[in-house]
Amino acid sequence: MGSIRAVDRSLRLDSRPRQPHRRRVIDLTLEQLRDQTPPNTPWFGLDLGEKTIGVATSDPGRMIASPLQLIRKTKFTDDAHALLKLMDGRAASGLVIGLPLNMDGTEGPRAQSCRAFARNLQRLRAVPVAFQDERLSTSAVERFLIEDLDLNRKRRAQVVDRTAAAWILQGALDRLRG
Repeated sequence: MGSIRAVDRSLRLDSRPRQPHRRRVIDLTLEQLRDQTPPNTPWFGLDLGEKTIGVATSDPGRMIASPLQLIRKTKFTDDAHALLKLMDGRAASGLVIGLPLNMDGTEGPRAQSCRAFARNLQRLRAVPVAFQDERLSTSAVERFLIEDLDLNRKRRAQVVDRTAAAWILQGALDRLRG
């Protein structure tokens, strides 16, 4: 009896369901993103916040980024479908997602959250994604909105995330033109 239990136990261990393989986000460079997306199609830029997703778009020639919309986060699936619907409406072919690195260049929980968002989005649709360092983008945008545009706090809150998305996307476009 003892040996049968030992055999049963080993069978049980061997027959455990395997963990599904975690799909890695296809982390393209900006050059790879350019090469893997059709020419003359816009890209979207994303600034992923805790409560909102700032969305920006480029022109089809990928010269200029403009703030587009703010998606208020609810559930991931709803947020992703809202984003994909926007992309379809503009025929956008790729995403540049701001990656909030720590000041020393390491990735913390916020950066991991951005990578998880991209990974989950790619489960719904194979969207080419590149990440762009977004360190200090929000503070630079805040400073611009205060000093150059003289916006009050309420108005800044309405535009800062999508403007930060445009800042991130414009930085990527400028880097490509280099």
